[in-house]
Amino acid sequence: MKKAIIGKKLGMTQIFDEKGNVIPVTVIEAGPCVVAQKKTVEKDGYDALQLGYMDVKEKHLNKPEIGHFAAAGVAAKKHLKEFRLDDCSAYNVGDTISVDTFAAGDKVDVTGITKGRGYTGAIKRWNLHKLRMTHGVGPVHRQSGSMGVIDPARIFKNKKMAGQYGNEQVTILNLKVVKIDTENNLIAIKGAIPGAKDGIVFVRESIKA
Repeated sequence: MKKAIIGKKLGMTQIFDEKGNVIPVTVIEAGPCVVAQKKTVEKDGYDALQLGYMDVKEKHLNKPEIGHFAAAGVAAKKHLKEFRLDDCSAYNVGDTISVDTFAAGDKVDVTGITKGRGYTGAIKRWNLHKLRMTHGVGPVHRQSGSMGVIDPARIFKNKKMAGQYGNEQVTILNLKVVKIDTENNLIAIKGAIPGAKDGIVFVRESIKA
């Protein structure tokens, strides 16, 4: 991975290409991000950059966070994320990374937190099949079927059951960058990405492209 950036999901729209085809895209307000920390193989055992995104007042941070930004000599940021890059020699603490790091046609991986759906049943959570809608089966039809066998008389781990659904980190791989707007710090990526509107997402160069 050679490049990455932090952004905010704005929503979905559509773009027409030169042939008139409709391309559904997700618009992300990406950057500008500041390099808050640089890690090297000699000192830390690996190469990485810690990026900061969105200005924030110091009264919303604790003392260790304030000291971290003060030591780096950069303005306080609301979001921090570390990215392991193949080569960090071109960057220094205090440098700014903007959306023009990417270009149309690039393949990227996007990470975000999915929408939380609370406690849901197995039908919605795992897309299980409903029970037969007859009088012989019931009175509940939207529930799991058999939980297992008589021997051993217990439910095995990882059984798909009702529970918390959503509000988890998900990464979508190999998405295509359709358009870059450097003036407004916008990047349009083909398809849907995880998260709700105004959710924070991490865009990085695809590791499997």
